[in-house]
Amino acid sequence: MDNKDINLFNIKKTKRVVVAMSGGVDSSVAAAVCARQGYDVVGVTLQLYTSDNVSRKKGSCCAGQDIYDAKKVAEKVGIKHYVLDYEEQFKSEVIDDFAESYANGQTPIPCVRCNEKIKFGDLYETARQLGASSLITGHYVSNKLINGERGLFRARDINKDQSYFMFTLKKAQLEYIKFPLGDLTKSETRKIAKELDLVTSDKPESQDICFVQSGNYVNLINTLKPNSNIKGNLIDTTGNIVGEHAGIMNFTIGQRRGIGYINGEPNYVIDIDHERNNVTIGPKEALAINQIALKNLNWLGPEKGMDDEKELPVYVKIRSTSEPVPAIIIKNADNAKVLFKNPEYGVAPGQACVIYESHKNMARVLGGGWIIKDKTQNLNS
Repeated sequence: MDNKDINLFNIKKTKRVVVAMSGGVDSSVAAAVCARQGYDVVGVTLQLYTSDNVSRKKGSCCAGQDIYDAKKVAEKVGIKHYVLDYEEQFKSEVIDDFAESYANGQTPIPCVRCNEKIKFGDLYETARQLGASSLITGHYVSNKLINGERGLFRARDINKDQSYFMFTLKKAQLEYIKFPLGDLTKSETRKIAKELDLVTSDKPESQDICFVQSGNYVNLINTLKPNSNIKGNLIDTTGNIVGEHAGIMNFTIGQRRGIGYINGEPNYVIDIDHERNNVTIGPKEALAINQIALKNLNWLGPEKGMDDEKELPVYVKIRSTSEPVPAIIIKNADNAKVLFKNPEYGVAPGQACVIYESHKNMARVLGGGWIIKDKTQNLNS
């Protein structure tokens, strides 16, 4: 695909735009195409951490080599480039929140928090202060007008769709932030990068939880909260104590491996009670759940006809690796109840529930919220 075929947005090409450059191929292509199409481009890279304050691993982003790569791309395409130090904000808003959530028996999503608090929070304001008409990123989502209002949509490339991590965007932000790669596949993006001879054209994908080395988040939490990993009881679904665990931060709902208890049957983590420091384990059927409660609901869909307590048929995605499933949402101010058409398994408080019009690619994102414990939900469907 020729990069000229990408219709970025309807603004005058003499206007300034800020492009968030992480040092990966996606944001590099977004910046390069903006420059090729005649926009006044300012590339901004956020330094989120250094190797001496968090664990580092291959495939992480926003530090070291990534900053260097972003700078090389900016030089190649002839745009201004700045590196902004956001280490303090990233630690307080993302890393500390990550550690606190696990210590409270939840399963956090740091990528969502980073988008909400850093990339589309502080950087959004920085772009406006720089006099930019738009903030551009390389995320695989789409931002389109529908019935006169701006909406967020899943990407055309369903395998790269990042809408699950973007549900906290506000409607006002959708008017300002643009996502030029939403209608491209990853292979098309890499082809453009090769055509433009960008140093990032063959760069590997960045990995989730960029600040955790080799997936060993417990070591990081122990460093940040050294007194939080306290031994407690493993209990079965009837409340009987069957063993001891080394700390609730070692567990997440639906986990099967590493539980530390064997009775000849497969066991899963059913519940985590951080107040009593208990971890409930049991058979897979005990994970079945018919409904969940959401807090901090962010509604991005049409307001017309969406009254509180009204039942709305939707599709919902309860983890980043799953596909949207049919459900009913009952909205109440900034909270909501979600009723599944079929029981779901391994739903973890602290994760996000993102709401869509359908399960297909390019479907509209209606909103999303954070999954919380709901004492009324049926745990034994």
